Amino acid sequence: MKFKALIGTSILAMAVATPAWAQDPAEEVERDAFGGEIVVTAQRQSERLQDVPIAVSAFSTEALEAQQIKTPSDLQLTLPNVTFTKTNFTGASFTIRGIGDLCVGTTCDSATAIHLNGDPLFSTRLFETEFYDLERIEVLRGPQGTLFGRNATSGVVNVITAKPKLGTFEAAAEAEYGNYDSMKGKAMINIPLGDTMAFRVAGIYLNRDGYTKNTFLGTRIDDRDLYSVRGSLRWEPSDDTTIDILASYFREKDQRTRIQKQLCQRDPTGILGCLNTRLDNSPFNGNATFTAALTSREFLAIRGIPQAFALGSLYGPDVYANTTVPEDPRVVNTAYTPSYFTSELTIQGQIEHNFGPVSLQVSGQYQKVKLDASQDYNSNVGNRALYAGGLATLQAAAGGALGAGFTPYFAPVAAAIIPNGPTGQLCTSLAEETGYGAYGGNKICSDQSLQFDRSNQYNSSWSVEGILSSDLDGPFNFLVGGIYADYHLTENSYYVNAFPIDYLTGVLGAFTAATNPPAAGGPLPPSFLATPFFRNNTDDLKITSYGLFGEAYFEFSDRLKLTAGLRYNNDKKAVTARSTLASFLAPHGGTTDTVFGSPFVGSFDADPGTPGNQIIQARQVKFNKLTGRAVLDFKVTDDNLIYASYSRGYKSGGINPPLQPIFAVPESFRPEQVDAFEIGSKNSFGNGALQLNLTAFYYKYKDLQLSKIVARTAVNDNVSANIYGFEAEAIVRPDPDVVVNLGFSYLHSKVSEDKFTSNPRDFGGGRSDAVIIKDITNAANCAVASTSGNAAGVNAFVNGVQQVINGGFVPGVQGGAGLQPTTAFPADGGIASTGAFSICGVMEAAAAGAFAAAGLNPANFGGIEYFSAGVPVNIKGNQLPQAPNYKFSAGIQYTARLGNGDMTLVPRVDLAYTGESYGSIFNGNVNRIKGYAQVNAQLQLNGPDDKWYVKGFIQNVFDANSVTGLYITDQSSGNYTNIFTLEPRRYGIAAGVKF
Repeated sequence: MKFKALIGTSILAMAVATPAWAQDPAEEVERDAFGGEIVVTAQRQSERLQDVPIAVSAFSTEALEAQQIKTPSDLQLTLPNVTFTKTNFTGASFTIRGIGDLCVGTTCDSATAIHLNGDPLFSTRLFETEFYDLERIEVLRGPQGTLFGRNATSGVVNVITAKPKLGTFEAAAEAEYGNYDSMKGKAMINIPLGDTMAFRVAGIYLNRDGYTKNTFLGTRIDDRDLYSVRGSLRWEPSDDTTIDILASYFREKDQRTRIQKQLCQRDPTGILGCLNTRLDNSPFNGNATFTAALTSREFLAIRGIPQAFALGSLYGPDVYANTTVPEDPRVVNTAYTPSYFTSELTIQGQIEHNFGPVSLQVSGQYQKVKLDASQDYNSNVGNRALYAGGLATLQAAAGGALGAGFTPYFAPVAAAIIPNGPTGQLCTSLAEETGYGAYGGNKICSDQSLQFDRSNQYNSSWSVEGILSSDLDGPFNFLVGGIYADYHLTENSYYVNAFPIDYLTGVLGAFTAATNPPAAGGPLPPSFLATPFFRNNTDDLKITSYGLFGEAYFEFSDRLKLTAGLRYNNDKKAVTARSTLASFLAPHGGTTDTVFGSPFVGSFDADPGTPGNQIIQARQVKFNKLTGRAVLDFKVTDDNLIYASYSRGYKSGGINPPLQPIFAVPESFRPEQVDAFEIGSKNSFGNGALQLNLTAFYYKYKDLQLSKIVARTAVNDNVSANIYGFEAEAIVRPDPDVVVNLGFSYLHSKVSEDKFTSNPRDFGGGRSDAVIIKDITNAANCAVASTSGNAAGVNAFVNGVQQVINGGFVPGVQGGAGLQPTTAFPADGGIASTGAFSICGVMEAAAAGAFAAAGLNPANFGGIEYFSAGVPVNIKGNQLPQAPNYKFSAGIQYTARLGNGDMTLVPRVDLAYTGESYGSIFNGNVNRIKGYAQVNAQLQLNGPDDKWYVKGFIQNVFDANSVTGLYITDQSSGNYTNIFTLEPRRYGIAAGVKF
């Protein structure tokens, strides 16, 4: 029996049209959105989607429109065991069966492979736009061990664009207007060029007002202004040869926000910033931040700098103490207007030739992506009145109050950041590449103290793939192929800018330069500390990857088939990166292109792990892995298929970025590996009246990559986990005019190994015999704990160290800081430890016995242990993030035939529920994401022969502010939580025509 392997461009070529009743496969048939056999005809054999032994969901363009799946976020509402959320640094996580993009960083690979027409995409912005002019979208659940261009541990999302049609002129257009003054237009035109060639061009434009109200400025933010255009050319020079060329461009420029809101259970002590029990609409404690610590009276005291320069005290009121956070997730108070820009150019080419017994397909693509986004870092407006004393002192110093010798050091600082005096506008450095910021004239000035971030990236990539597949008469067939991909990132930076950072880098730089000791050469030229903002910069990243793969297919009979495949994966990554914040002196009026031309840059070390001082950190890693799959499927009848499969998935490891300040974290993280076992059944009953697909799976996961924030930077680690679950999808059609679609999934995930790691929300690890320290020199947290469970002893020890620091008995640390004894956190805060403002380096030395002669012998206090990143806790048994236990969806559609049946009225309602999950591997109530439901409804009137239509729609009928994801920030930022939500209620009308 002749067998045609279901392979397209390294994908299963399950050509998915809109379903209909079973038809003669030799005919092209019109299909509505649901029901019946999925059959696509071509010059080769046809295959039904129901014959494919993989858990896959597919949506035709009609199905996408009917179910109001307009964006990738909408896909999660109907797919079993799939979730989607935006993430903190302009990215997104498409999670399948509990596996998503938990790894954060430039060297991380996506767990869910995103493909366009079968070709893998790198750092794509494909999901920024709304869907338009598509043939279908396929979502394959589970690791794809052999066939896909770059291996994916969770699955694949493959977007198939509509191809030009030969010999046929077609055109379509749609205009839509909705709330938020939303205006959207889509259009397509298909032009035949003779009998063997056709050209197709399509595009979309969207412009709407913002979803979020900014009460401080009286504006709306989080708007959209974008367009995308795509051109395709198809040439069939012979019956056996098809050539496709595609070019697309996407561009967005608006005031879109990356995060929706910041939540916090306020910590009154300021040692953590936010507590560990719940997420409130409360401001975090600003005294927990880097800017508060390094401009505090306490820090200036240990540096020997007059405390009159301080902008506040760590024990006094913080800048957000009397502010409020609106309860409405779509209302914010911010003095900074966000900006968002992204563009993507994609060029693809594919040639396929049928030689008879074998077919050869070669495809390639080029991709270029730009991204630049900025928004308020703290989503609040602080009280600048607290800065009055320090600003007045700076102005006085600039005028000679400290003596004429200090005037040249402070005058350029005052001129740069308070040009109109201490009561005038405050100027903050822009997030820019030179590193001079406000001290090079690159600044933004405001009546408020601004704090904002910026995330930008520029990358390009290309890939080429070849596949040879057979179509032999006997029981045996095969497929072999290879792919090579090259990715080059030339810029990726994450900036945090704040007026207090400019202030501290100017004031500390002035004192450091002016008071340079004679033994070190005496006073230096007037300088500031560069960079006057935090910047974590990947300067260059190169990734090369190739894969060699093959599969064999053996039909034991017309009903029983075995598939077996192997793939060799090889990945190499080379990166140069650095992190800077007040890292070295740079003279005012610098003439070099960047601050790294400073004569004092030699004191900066971007790579402490390498001997000598390095201006940038360079690392290389390489990984290789053999993966594969085996599938046995049996057709009980022509309409009933059962199968069992094993697949091994792999995702390469990567390199952690440099930290500022330095912490002991792994330099790299290991590859992921998942062994997946799956059984399934695909069924059609009653001549298509019921379609029922069932799947059960078990995953053995090794070295799952997880991220957490350390020193304002995402750091990745590995953990092993077990996952199992069940999925059911059904289409019920009791009548030709009624369609009901149903979906259900269950998922169980847990960490399977003993894994000890520190919880960023609780550096004491839940221990009452620990003290959490807020380091006044960098605002990081550390901890000390008793080795004998002696809570009183560890508190007494810390209080003793405080007296040593206050007394000036620590070399290099001036006395007079006035550091206070340990204090308890609120009883409802979920923190069993006590806390204190201190210096982690001194605590580490004290725990090692450095001050035993001063009466601080750790043994006398029951034994003391120091933890630089907090007391680790065991996360074994915890549930994976973004892995809800339950999901279900239901939709019903009715087609009412009007008059003589030429026109139809089609109402449809969809309900989707996503169960409870966690936003962090540490679980707990504070990380809980509540389950949520969304209801969509639509009413569409179709004209004769579907030449025109008018529809009204409403998405998120009950205007639920459903949270889809969480991100916990760094301890030096206040430990608040960023949340990400679904879009609010949208409604409108649309009209379209087809020619």
